[in-house]
Order: sequence, then structure tokens, then C-alpha cells
Amino acid sequence: MVESVLGGPQLTLRQKLWQIHWLFVLMLIATAAVGFAMLYSAGEGSVDPWAKRHVVRFGLGIMVMIAVAVIDTRFWLRYAYTIYFVVLLLLVAVEIGGATGMGARRWIHAGFFNLQPSELMKIAMVLALARYFHGGSLEDIRRPVSLITPILVVAAPVALVFRQPDLGTGLILLITAAGLFFLAGVRIWKFALVAVTALVSAPIAWQFLHEYQRRRIMTFFDPESDPLGAGYHIIQSKIAFGSGGLSGRGFLQGTQGHLNFLPEMQTDFIFTMFAEEFGLIGGLALLGIYVLLLVYGIGISLRSRSHFGCLLGMGVTGTFFLYVFINMAMVMGLIPVVGVPLPLISYGGTAMLTLLFGFGLLMGVWVHRDVIIGRHGAADG
Repeated sequence: MVESVLGGPQLTLRQKLWQIHWLFVLMLIATAAVGFAMLYSAGEGSVDPWAKRHVVRFGLGIMVMIAVAVIDTRFWLRYAYTIYFVVLLLLVAVEIGGATGMGARRWIHAGFFNLQPSELMKIAMVLALARYFHGGSLEDIRRPVSLITPILVVAAPVALVFRQPDLGTGLILLITAAGLFFLAGVRIWKFALVAVTALVSAPIAWQFLHEYQRRRIMTFFDPESDPLGAGYHIIQSKIAFGSGGLSGRGFLQGTQGHLNFLPEMQTDFIFTMFAEEFGLIGGLALLGIYVLLLVYGIGISLRSRSHFGCLLGMGVTGTFFLYVFINMAMVMGLIPVVGVPLPLISYGGTAMLTLLFGFGLLMGVWVHRDVIIGRHGAADG
């Protein structure tokens, strides 16, 4: 054991590496392997253009995850606000001069890759809220005036993300924040008040939606009203699900995907392609892996002896759950199409690296689970 520069005892690097939850890591690798197989299939039996990059990004992400996991949790507590404000400035940069694609301005050109700050904000906001709520007592949190700061922490990035426009990411930020507010001890009646206010203001909010967003919502209720336009995506997705049946058509044998009826099959609709090729059995198996990851994430969070670690772990786990739930519900027609990738399977660099960075924080919570952190960041034991 050595002394940490942040105060208190700290495990050696070798001890930390042994402490990493390697079964959790193996489940992540298994999930990413499914992604590689489906991107290989989407590329018509070729590792280009998506599968090879997927493997490279995942390999880089795993290294980032392990590096983050061995860093003392108190380090992330100390720099949580700094990380949040840096990412917020990146969102402002997107608003000023970001790259536009598919009708939305969401990216910053960063040399050989495009950076999507809205994905980074999903973890940065969790860090900031976890630090804020860690620093206050339950009595402090329950005073309405104490919620002004965390509400602003959520409102600023959500407003910028909605302007891009990116409804899916905005919803993930809002729901994740609501979960952290609840875990921090905010009373139920305040959530009810916000819900009533949202319902009353819904007609006003409708006027601020882009036309394509309105069409997506209306098409959700009646896809057949525009089968060759706004309803095309979800109709083709349902056909692919039905085509897969119980055991699927077989690897590389999906007709909807390989005959180009299924749109965005390498990103938003990759679960539909998976279900067509591997059927209900394959879909349930993949869902089972996701459920195990969620259960382990919750267990790791609750095992932490620090309030910051618990909130951070639950925030990361909640974000992961929303990725999975929104994507699967979207492609099955249970909610409107909002453009959220399936974690570790859909093609996308920023989303994967951000998620693995978040899992690194979760692993760090596990490695440092017995560190008790005072309200101001110092170790109590």
C-alpha cells in the first residue's frame, strides 16, 4: 500500500488491475464481437467499411477503459466540473461552426475523425451531478433553492443538444438527470410538478420541433399513412423482425438488410438486422447479455462506500440502459424513431469511446469501492 497524492491509502497499480471486474470486461468483449459480426454482414461479408474500424475503436476503447478504471475515484470527483465545462464549450463550438450531416449539426471535425460532443456530455453531466449531490446533505438537497444549480447543469446542454437537433440524446440527458435527482433524495412531488408542467407546455414545445421530428411522432401512431416516406423505416424494420421468426434466416442471409430495404442498418437499425438473421432466440440472447451488464452495473454502484461513487456508477449504468431501451423500442415501433445507437454494436466512434470511458468510471468505482470520500473530496478512511 502507498499513500495517494489525493490523501489516504491507495492500492498499487498491480493490485488495481487485479481488482478490475474482468467478467464484466469479457461480457463487453462478447457484445462487441456481436457488433463486429453484424457490421461484417452489413458490409456484404467484408470487414470494410465498418467492421474493421469497429474492432480498432473497441480495442482503443478497452485500453481507455482500463486506464480510467485504475485512476483514483477522487480524481474524477475533483475534476468533474472541469470536464463538464470543457464538454459544454465543445457543444457551444458545435452551435457556432459544427459540421452538418443528414440535416443536423452535431459534429466537430478533429483531424482524421469527427467528434460528437453530445455523446461526451452524457458522461460529463453524470460526473457533474454526482459531484454536486455528493457535496450536499439530504436536507440540503430537499431545499428547492439547492436544485437551481443542478437544474442549470442539465438545462444548458439539453438546450444546445435540442438545437442541433438531436431529440434522442436530449431525452437521454433528461431521463438520466431525473434518475440522479431521484437517487440523490429529491422528493417525488417535485417530479410530479415537473411532469404536469411538461404536459401543460407540450403544445408550445410542439411548435419548436422540426418538421421531420413532427412527422416521426405522427408516423409512430400510424406508419402506414406514409409508407414510402416517414413510415418507411419502421415498416421495413417490422418486416425484418417478422422475417427472422424464431431462429432467424441465418448469418449473412437476411433479405431486408442485404437487399437494401432496411435503412441505416449499420447504425440505428442494426438490432433489426440481427433479429432477422438470428431470430427471436438470438435477440433474447443479446438482450440477456445486456441485462447481465445492467445487473452488474447496479451491483457495483451499490457496493461503493462513497455517495459519489454510487451516484456515478448508477448514472453510467442508467445511461447504458437508456441506449439499449430506446434503440430496441425504437426499431420495434414501440416509440418514435429518434436516432440512438445500440451500444457496442452499432457503428459509431464517439458513442463507443464515450460509453467505454463511462464503463471505465464504473470499473473505477468497483476498484475503489472501499474508499470513503468526505463531502469535499478527501478520504475519510
